[in-house]
Amino acid sequence: MSHSEAHAAARPIPAGKSRWSRWKRPLTLLFFLALIVLLTMFASRIEWAEVLQTLADFKVRTLIIASSLTLLSFLVYASFDLIGRTYIRQDLTWKQILPVGVISYAFNLNLSAWVGGIAMRYRLYSRLGVSKSNIAKILGLSLATNWFGYMTIAGVVFSSGLVRMPPGWKVSSDALQGIGVLLLLVSAGYLVACQFSRRREWSIRGVEINLPSLRMAVLQLLLGALNWSLMAAVIFTLLPSKLDYPLVLGVLLISAIAGVITHIPAGLGVLEAVFVALLQHEASRGSLVAGLLAYRAIYFLLPLLITVLMYLVVEAKAKALRIEKKPSPDQRD
Repeated sequence: MSHSEAHAAARPIPAGKSRWSRWKRPLTLLFFLALIVLLTMFASRIEWAEVLQTLADFKVRTLIIASSLTLLSFLVYASFDLIGRTYIRQDLTWKQILPVGVISYAFNLNLSAWVGGIAMRYRLYSRLGVSKSNIAKILGLSLATNWFGYMTIAGVVFSSGLVRMPPGWKVSSDALQGIGVLLLLVSAGYLVACQFSRRREWSIRGVEINLPSLRMAVLQLLLGALNWSLMAAVIFTLLPSKLDYPLVLGVLLISAIAGVITHIPAGLGVLEAVFVALLQHEASRGSLVAGLLAYRAIYFLLPLLITVLMYLVVEAKAKALRIEKKPSPDQRD
């Protein structure tokens, strides 16, 4: 036995690591089982015949444009994690990061943030050798990028008065403009903090949080706003041509918060209910619902089907893509 082998044999296995090794396989199996159950339940709720018929009614050119915008949107969202790579200063390549971002986004849209945004990211990044603390930082930065980008674009659209709320809603048009101004102030406050705050680090439940640089914060706001704009562009492509893009963008942004501030009628999703309520005087209800159903198929369902296959490939190649770690001094003996 070599000196390094004897030293390794004499070194006790930490209790925490031993417990994790004992639970790792059962938890992994539970994760896969839960994923299969969720996907099966989700698929059973979809009226596939209606989806296919709706898509068949659109021109091929329209579907290609909407699909291309969807792909661009997913790549923009996945690039949020590229900012995270710089933030955590870890040796990750775009080939490792982009698939994780795309897969997580598709699962997030269809199966909730807990499954896609959190569980899927933890699973895939841990398979790539990223520590739990760094995964938490990537997740936090991605969420900040998405919602500060939302505040920026929503602040501009709402404060401009482009969207008028119908009578009877709990939020009036004037109140919406006030919300827009408030959102812009919050976004500006984030940039000011990133530039001038003397305290740059916080620790929340053992996870260290660092304020990014001003340049990184500006990039966050731009990418987040761009992704919301691309989502609206997909919907705009599928709705009647007489609707203006700024109006469609504004309605999409309202739908993101409508579940919190507005009572949504039963039988319609939040997105569909808001679009029908705000645009029914601009276009027929049938054309709106058809366009939104096509949007659900192209932006939600199709990416999910593709990313399920991507997930299996990433799982299979996880060891090959794993971050190379430098050998310890004992291993170099």
